[in-house]
Amino acid sequence: MCSDYAIEVNDVSKCYHIYDSPADRLKQSIYSGFSRLVGASAKPFFREFWALKNVSFKVKKGESVGIIGQNGSGKSTLLQIICGTLSPTGGEVKTQGRIAALLELGSGFNPEFTGRENIYMNGAVLGLSRKEIDDKFDEILSFADIGEFVEQPTKTYSSGMLVRLAFAVQVCVEPEILIVDEALAVGDALFQKRCFERMEKLRTNGTTLLFVSHDQESVRTMTNKAVFLEHGIVKFSGTSADALLEYRKKLHEIESAKLSQTAQHLKEKAKKLREETVVAGLESQKNNDEKEDVLIDGEKPFSERLKSFSFGDLDAEITDVEIFNSENEPCSHFDPRDQIRIVVHCIAHADLTHLNVGLRIRNKEGVKIYSWGTLNQDISLRSGVKREGEVFWERSFSKGESFSVEFIFTCGLGPNLYEIQASISEEGKPYYAEQRMIHWIDEATFFTVTLEPQTYHFGGVVDMEMISQLTK
Repeated sequence: MCSDYAIEVNDVSKCYHIYDSPADRLKQSIYSGFSRLVGASAKPFFREFWALKNVSFKVKKGESVGIIGQNGSGKSTLLQIICGTLSPTGGEVKTQGRIAALLELGSGFNPEFTGRENIYMNGAVLGLSRKEIDDKFDEILSFADIGEFVEQPTKTYSSGMLVRLAFAVQVCVEPEILIVDEALAVGDALFQKRCFERMEKLRTNGTTLLFVSHDQESVRTMTNKAVFLEHGIVKFSGTSADALLEYRKKLHEIESAKLSQTAQHLKEKAKKLREETVVAGLESQKNNDEKEDVLIDGEKPFSERLKSFSFGDLDAEITDVEIFNSENEPCSHFDPRDQIRIVVHCIAHADLTHLNVGLRIRNKEGVKIYSWGTLNQDISLRSGVKREGEVFWERSFSKGESFSVEFIFTCGLGPNLYEIQASISEEGKPYYAEQRMIHWIDEATFFTVTLEPQTYHFGGVVDMEMISQLTK
């Protein structure tokens, strides 16, 4: 194995045999044994299910790589094969270095053993001597924060206690490769914060991280590369930002297909009711109901660059996003005290209502700093928190109509490069509950923020306008 790589996955496949009944499993066992004796081929009594198919990627030492995909895409199967707890049907995996893995809640723990006994048992499995475990025991116990429960059988632990202890054992032994699957989701917010801090420390010290999570922001911030799996096949491999964009596009396609299926079902149901009911005077309504759905014709006028960073149903479209300063001049560089005005220009390609035009601001590290949309302001108006203004959600837009929405705010951000993501969505309710993404654009525009330390300075992500004063 090349010394530059901690993990090499080469054409790995995993096939499971699916039996319709226990009798078929028994028949397969009997006929397979008989066929081997007579040298004939056995009749299969099963169906093949390929959890993974020809998966290949490499992870360099010290890299952080995310594995993303929907439930059932093969993520957990892949991690188990990499860890060696599951054998592949085909292909091979090569690893270099001590692996610590947190795959399932309490995996590797004996429920009858106490927390203390499980710590020593897991430490031994990871290759530590008893003295090395003794030296790290207090650190493990402090991180797990389970107190006197360390002397109790782990079968009495809550899910949170179990994952805290499991994670503490894995990270405190300072592995060369750390593999983490969704298990951290059961921890509370404080524990998750400590976990991410510890994983960041391990990354800084050169530990290779393989990280699976449905939290896209966590994948974006914890990893620099990602592999997108779909039905056991690698659909995309590249930077985390690009992989997550492809993943979101796929999720949007699935959601759109579900909505289309529902709409078609309702349309067929309505047609059936019309056929069963003959009522005078409803002919015009019938004609309206039978009109063909609005189709989006051809290519849209947004640039090729924006096409590659966007997705949506395109019943409406974001045609441009502009940034202005307080003097109404186009601007891309600001001081934290400056006013920023962002204008999102849109056009409707169908008759629409219940829209939400929104923005998301991210820094160059991929951290979401803030998100806001017209629906956020509508919620404030409807609840009475904000007294004046028009409820955008109630507006209607005609096919071909152009409109623009402006967002005005005081910058208040620390020095960095910032990305603007823009979106148009249809919201089924006047709050965030039923959303259909019409158009989303990553990297719609950018701006930078700098400070003049001699006149104005603060540290961190945002200016909280803190005041310090001497108290008596």
